[in-house]
Amino acid sequence: MGNCWFKWNLSIYGLSSNAKSESPKLQIKAVKDEGEDVKLPSNPKEMPDPCPDEGTNPLIKFTFDELKKITSNFRQDRLLGVGGFGRVYKGYISEDLIVGVQSLHVAVKVHDGNRSFQGHREWLAEVIYLGQLSHPNLVKLIGYCCEDDHRVLIYEYMARGSVENNLFSKLLLLPWSIRMKIAFGAAKGLAFLHEAERPVIYRDFKTSNILLDLDYNVKLSDFGLAKDGPVGDESHVSTRVIGTYGYAAPEYVMTGHLSARSDVYSFGVVLLELLTGRKSVDRSRPTREQNLTDWALPMLTEKKKLLNIIDPRLQGDHPVKDVHKAAMLAYHCLNRNPKARPLMRDVVDSLEPLQEPTEAPPTLQGV
Repeated sequence: MGNCWFKWNLSIYGLSSNAKSESPKLQIKAVKDEGEDVKLPSNPKEMPDPCPDEGTNPLIKFTFDELKKITSNFRQDRLLGVGGFGRVYKGYISEDLIVGVQSLHVAVKVHDGNRSFQGHREWLAEVIYLGQLSHPNLVKLIGYCCEDDHRVLIYEYMARGSVENNLFSKLLLLPWSIRMKIAFGAAKGLAFLHEAERPVIYRDFKTSNILLDLDYNVKLSDFGLAKDGPVGDESHVSTRVIGTYGYAAPEYVMTGHLSARSDVYSFGVVLLELLTGRKSVDRSRPTREQNLTDWALPMLTEKKKLLNIIDPRLQGDHPVKDVHKAAMLAYHCLNRNPKARPLMRDVVDSLEPLQEPTEAPPTLQGV
């Protein structure tokens, strides 16, 4: 076992970061793009370790036996969730297991071995991006395991789980102040990615990929679909269309043209979810209301109608002026013309005045 450090990107291996969405039924159909049809080894075992050098760096290379100890042999009661990538378990690293590492709780993400090279591709994208990016609003990658068919990632543990599970819980009500705190933190994470030395397009921004700690601080997770952004005079990159239906920008779906403004559109969808308490796509609702953006967008600029679509569970407990400002921000983020959407740094600036003390904790419904 050892540590490693690297400054590589996916092009080192001739790889893109394409992978299936966590929600296969909502996966956007891919369009052919010759630029990413690269010949790859048929067996993931033939791929080199992403960290061949034993340098000095925070990433820890775990053995699979060590992960068994950390998760109590992947015991069922340690399971945190299941997605298209595989399973996530809660684990505990004790000081006696790894020299020099303080005891801490972790989340252990085990990629599904049946996905063969596709799973390795997504795993590799996360190792590379989170290995070289560090920010308070990005989840911290502690280490990885690349042993035989096992592809595992070890992250810091986020006690409150995803925004999706909190926002749409029937038992929990997130107050307005926490919703705006979530929007602010997520916006700062995206702005950092877009303005990194080598810009990164997140490509799968959604409530299930936004994690919360005990104090409702936000960290973006799951970089399996992230992609290097355009450089120089280029405005976009052309790529296969892979993401989650309901969140992806229309120009990306139609043409495969991906830019940082595609993430801005996805942010607008999430902001709408925070405002309305509705999911981006909800097949249980009447036909005209199933797609949140199509239903809500026309009402965002009309003050009277706007107040009627704000999450009714808030019972009016929100500053009306701030609601209007947040709604107009969502409206601009969702512009069908990508060039008319704001930059994420401008989104951050717009959300900062909407921040309030978040002393009041979320309440249990009916209490």
